[in-house]
Amino acid sequence: MPASAAAHLLTRQSHRKRGAKPLSFLGDLSLERARVHEFCGPSRRTLALALAGGLSGPVIWIRPNWTPGGLNPDGMHRLVDPARIVFVAARRPEDCLWTMEEALRAGVVPLVVADLPAPPSLTAVRRQHLAAETGAGAGEGAPLGVILTPEAGGSPGVESRWGFTPRHGDGGAEIWELNRLRARTEPEKRWQVMGTKDGLVLHA
Repeated sequence: MPASAAAHLLTRQSHRKRGAKPLSFLGDLSLERARVHEFCGPSRRTLALALAGGLSGPVIWIRPNWTPGGLNPDGMHRLVDPARIVFVAARRPEDCLWTMEEALRAGVVPLVVADLPAPPSLTAVRRQHLAAETGAGAGEGAPLGVILTPEAGGSPGVESRWGFTPRHGDGGAEIWELNRLRARTEPEKRWQVMGTKDGLVLHA
């Protein structure tokens, strides 16, 4: 690794390229581009699919091949076209993060999702940030990285952390609780998200 790149990993300062507008997220919310964010909680995959549905172009979705929980394309249609998702099954834990890093660095897809069995280390997260920032200069846009982690998450160094938990009501009403658990420039906050025939809708 070049010395300049290694230096980036050791600093808390953001090196993302200026001019990349935040990505609109469930209408009123936003995610910083060329950065890595964390989705956690029981419905984290649903939230990531909704995010993918709001983008155009292919999405790379990485998951370990030794864990259950693969996505069923038949259940994805309401949120995103399954044909847009490129699934990658990693054989080793380190392969998940290596694949994500390389995909972000290439800058050829708008979104890279890594479904991880546990939160990665601070150094690993910083490598993903650096790769996304490099991809913003190499590709046509600023790629977004999303790490999916179980329970309450806890990946150090992520740009933001979001918890997504089902709170479904009687009569089949689809309701989720969305929590912004961490963000560099925004306070913690909670919202209600409703499911409709066309996807997910944010409520105050």
